[in-house]
Amino acid sequence: MTEHNKGPLDGENASQGDSDNVTPIDPTATEQAQQASHEDLSALAGEDQAMFTDESLGGVDQAARIAELEAALAAEKERGLRALAEAENTRRRGIKDREDAGKFAISRFARDLLDVLDNFSRAMDSVPEDLKEVDDRINAVVSGVESVQNDMLKIFSAHGIKKIEPLDEKFDANFHEVMFEVPGSGKPEGIIVQVMEPGYVISERLLRPARVGVAKGDPNAASVGNEIDQEV
Repeated sequence: MTEHNKGPLDGENASQGDSDNVTPIDPTATEQAQQASHEDLSALAGEDQAMFTDESLGGVDQAARIAELEAALAAEKERGLRALAEAENTRRRGIKDREDAGKFAISRFARDLLDVLDNFSRAMDSVPEDLKEVDDRINAVVSGVESVQNDMLKIFSAHGIKKIEPLDEKFDANFHEVMFEVPGSGKPEGIIVQVMEPGYVISERLLRPARVGVAKGDPNAASVGNEIDQEV
């Protein structure tokens, strides 16, 4: 009877003892823990941001760095423009070289033909005038030689080759070659008084200089020389 009554009491006491052993949650401690966690996260974020500050770049000023990058960009741009200009110059030189090759490809061949053309002239000049009047056959030969010479000159002209016969012109070292000087010619000094051999140019480039004789200089012709110089 006594043991039966004690049972429920003992159970209630046991339940009460267990509830006394549970630690209650402290709101202040929880708030402190959360604040500490936020502070740790803020510290980490601050370290990450420090990587992008001026101090992480070794103290280099941003304005100086921008100026340096702009200078490098300008240098690269100038280098690129120079490369483009050089490429354009190379292209133009290539075009000019190709055009010159077409114009002057026959220069060497034409220069060799000049001797043949000169021989035709010498052949005609060697025939006496009185012999031409006596024998018609001689006239026919001379006419044939002249026809061949004229045909060659026409072919030369078609390919840009022109004859230079600078008689009574001012001497030009770019196109003429002095063979001798003629004193007392009555011409101003440097005027061509005789053409020994005509010259030729191909597309304004000298193929062969004209071989000439020039006046040595006449004091009485000084005024004439001034007039010629003014005309030139």
